[in-house]
Amino acid sequence: MVARKTDLDGLVHLLSTVADARCIAGIAGAPGSGKSTIAAQLEGRLNAMAAGTAAVLPMDGFHYDDRLLDALGRRARKGAPDTFDVGGLHHMLTRLKANNEEDVAVPVFDRDIEIARAGARLIPRHVRVVIVEGNYLLLRQEPWASLRPLFHITVMVEATIDTLRQRLIERWQRYNLPAHDIHRKVEENDLPNGRLVIAESAGADLCFASDFHD
Repeated sequence: MVARKTDLDGLVHLLSTVADARCIAGIAGAPGSGKSTIAAQLEGRLNAMAAGTAAVLPMDGFHYDDRLLDALGRRARKGAPDTFDVGGLHHMLTRLKANNEEDVAVPVFDRDIEIARAGARLIPRHVRVVIVEGNYLLLRQEPWASLRPLFHITVMVEATIDTLRQRLIERWQRYNLPAHDIHRKVEENDLPNGRLVIAESAGADLCFASDFHD
């Protein structure tokens, strides 16, 4: 099945017309594709139409801690599929989909310190649309594949490798890293992860050609 093309206006319209029951929307894409920006703008547009309608849950909140990655010998590949608590994300999505709690506390990744902060944000019961964004939400390999049935709507954000490279370089430049560190992060970690997302993700319901920075 070929994914239907959409844009921000199309997503706003689609998600603003969902039934009263909670909708879990998965927005996937390679690092630097623009998924975080799209999710944030979508949340803002939906909440401007009706306050409290939408909330974002970033997959990055389920990063393994750096100390654990050091113990596993995977610190250099932080952000690869095996450096996330997929089971924790699965349980969180199950709770959010059931929507039988007044509030659910969710983790948030603090990019400035490269650490996930537990219980950093509440998603109240009245939120109708939970926008989940992350690289591997549609990955075909287990345990990631177990997430797919939890989404009501899925979107793949698309961008070329050249576009991803430029955006990722600009992202790391904002942290004043030396050029050789930026090159290593982009070419040895971020882009290999991005190529995996592009090659190994299952088909989404919708595709979004990205013009935004992630």
